[in-house]
Amino acid sequence: MRYTTLGNSGTAVSTHCLGTMTFGSEADEAASGDILTTFVENGGTFVDTADVYSAGASEEIIGRWLASHATEARQLVVATKGRFATGAGPNDLGLSRRHLSQALDASLRRLGVEHVDLYQLHAWDALTPVEETLRFLDDAVGAGKISSYGFSNFLGWQLTKAVHVARSHGWAAPVTLQPQYNLLVRDIEHEVVPAALDAGLGLLPWSPLGGGWLSGKYTRDVAPVGATRLGEDPARGMEAWKARNAQDRTWRVVDAVREVADGRGVPMSQVALAWLGARPAVTSVILGARTVDQLIDNLGAADLDLSEQETARLTDASVPVVDDYPYGEPGVSQRFRRITGGR
Repeated sequence: MRYTTLGNSGTAVSTHCLGTMTFGSEADEAASGDILTTFVENGGTFVDTADVYSAGASEEIIGRWLASHATEARQLVVATKGRFATGAGPNDLGLSRRHLSQALDASLRRLGVEHVDLYQLHAWDALTPVEETLRFLDDAVGAGKISSYGFSNFLGWQLTKAVHVARSHGWAAPVTLQPQYNLLVRDIEHEVVPAALDAGLGLLPWSPLGGGWLSGKYTRDVAPVGATRLGEDPARGMEAWKARNAQDRTWRVVDAVREVADGRGVPMSQVALAWLGARPAVTSVILGARTVDQLIDNLGAADLDLSEQETARLTDASVPVVDDYPYGEPGVSQRFRRITGGR
């Protein structure tokens, strides 16, 4: 495992983060504990959860694991999130001081800790003044409840506005952004990635394998069956599967990943993860796993360095299709390449 700093903070984290959305739902407590233990045994130090994952069960499972693994727990950097509904009332969601105060305290109780290393806003809230949200986060840092904070699923202008409001008031500034990002979903490169680079924020990509597409699970025009999330529940997400299956770009990307993987003699998932981990601003790639075998397979990407030719093959095959103004303007992709050092 390799390590880096968490965005622009001084906290060191592993370059692969364990995502725990499956804990308490697709992985029971025993399986979740085995996944956590395996991750730590392989050098992982960064764990990500949220108050709404399995209705709080994910945090509870992590909390019980932390309590029973005191030595290992001291090395873990724990991140959670708040924003979405945790009750039926009108104040049981959003980024207001009222809701975030209750949500953070509830997360701390479930995790069995007095503070978390990274507290993330799960999404933007158009109804709450950003000053109210950021002042709460600054107070939470001052109170020792959180060490740092970050965002998730923010647009470029939302990220930039929050950064500048925090700085203008002298409040603690964000350190990370958690977006969806993978070889099939690169649209954040138009504004979100440059905004993160400008602000010095580290990216924590979720869905790095594109829902399994980049692992080679699916075959063109063949509906998924068996041991995949779509195959086990054919009604789940089939419209999205059909749309992605119909795109020629999807299969160009999958073929490129398979070509590089075959040349290296490694699983396709490791190639996709290695490409993403080397992207500009990426701090730690979030790995979701339902089994220990899935986790071990993906952790192999930590030791995989792609060549310039391999990286170019994947990057060129996955260039986002953008025709409309302003992103379709000539020179946009070239400017991004210059900003990010040609990667």
